[in-house]
Amino acid sequence: MSVKYLFLLLLTSPFVNDCFAQDTVAHRNRLSDSVVEHFFELRSNPGVKEGIYTAVLRRRILLAKGEYKNGQKTGVWQFFDLFGNLSERYNYDSKQFTFEAPLYASADLSYRFDDTLKKGDRLTRPLKIGGIYYGFIPYLSIYKLPFDTMDIETDSFGAVVELLISPLGRLAEYKVRVSSAYYQYDRTFTMDLGLFSEEDRTFVPATLNGKPVMSTILIKCYVSSKGELDFY
Repeated sequence: MSVKYLFLLLLTSPFVNDCFAQDTVAHRNRLSDSVVEHFFELRSNPGVKEGIYTAVLRRRILLAKGEYKNGQKTGVWQFFDLFGNLSERYNYDSKQFTFEAPLYASADLSYRFDDTLKKGDRLTRPLKIGGIYYGFIPYLSIYKLPFDTMDIETDSFGAVVELLISPLGRLAEYKVRVSSAYYQYDRTFTMDLGLFSEEDRTFVPATLNGKPVMSTILIKCYVSSKGELDFY
């Protein structure tokens, strides 16, 4: 690189960044008690995302990073687990998963399959864009206990979200099982699938020996003081 070119690059870079800052407005939004997203919107078209997007857990752990162009996710997005390890890469241009980390044993996220496995069977789990943490936030944030929790100790409540995934890779059923031995409370709620976006109703289905099969994703949650669900 010539000295002249380098000088021009250094001279113009702040100008480009300044133009971007003038064209967009920075926003932050809380996705859950512990996760905040940071993004930009076009100044000329509020509500339309443009530029770098990040989601951060407890103000320090990166969960998601990618880019928007005119309101659409573009390029390669990276998703991380709650320890900050890379969990998944997804290319929104080619609509392909380019990396999926092996699933480690977890009591908070598990899978159930209706088929009986035999020795030598090859089973793959259902995949969701967003990895094993960020990708499941929409299914927790949509639910809230149907009563006022002001004078209730919500620490005694537990919940399990059940997502039934069809062999076609569609969200077929959404249930929340909420219980508390202390309050003798045990109820199951079935939510309207129309509350979810098209992206949140779309999965890569589980497979058994290469054939798509029905599966269930189970997410163990805690109930916050506001009566909302969050990951342990």
